[in-house]
Amino acid sequence: MAIRKKRKTAIFAAVVLAAVSSFPGCAMMEDLAGALTNLQRLKFKLGAVEDFSILGIPLSGKANMADFSVMDGLRLLEGFRIRQLPAEFVLNVLAVNPNDGTGGSPRTVSTLTSLESRLLIDGTPTVTGNIERPVEIPGTGQDTTIPIRLTIDLYEFFGNKGYEEIIGLALALGGAGKSTGRLSLDALPRVSTPYGDIAYPNRIVIVNQTYR
Repeated sequence: MAIRKKRKTAIFAAVVLAAVSSFPGCAMMEDLAGALTNLQRLKFKLGAVEDFSILGIPLSGKANMADFSVMDGLRLLEGFRIRQLPAEFVLNVLAVNPNDGTGGSPRTVSTLTSLESRLLIDGTPTVTGNIERPVEIPGTGQDTTIPIRLTIDLYEFFGNKGYEEIIGLALALGGAGKSTGRLSLDALPRVSTPYGDIAYPNRIVIVNQTYR
């Protein structure tokens, strides 16, 4: 783990050096180096799942199969039969910008311009998504919520698990519990700077337990 961290730090330092060397002037170089440092300090974790539906059936408040109406149950069974169980939901990502003016760093507002992400469910890579518009993350040390709307056909990725397990998965993610413990995002943040958009030097894995 320590070797991996050193490697990432070295890569990031190389990115900073390469970017700085391409701009003349001490003030400009210092500004760019500061922007890159602030970029690396942004941290993310998963927030709540909202507006989850499967085959257009909202799951909010549903805890088990008995909570579906007879008609909705028939629709779900038919969807499984024809191997199509499309689901839509919003996955909120929480971002924190620690550049609040303390600890010797200036207070800054970071603008996230892209968060290209691949959704993993139970460790299985599935669909990709991104933010719909830039999001400002103020330097207050407080959470900023970043919504990512995702569409996935659950049968495509989990059809081999059977009908009840797929519906159980959907209920676990978007039903009464709305747990994100089975989710993670393999993401590449990109942030606006005075010298153009700059991406993180490495992809990050965003989980619900801790900021990364």
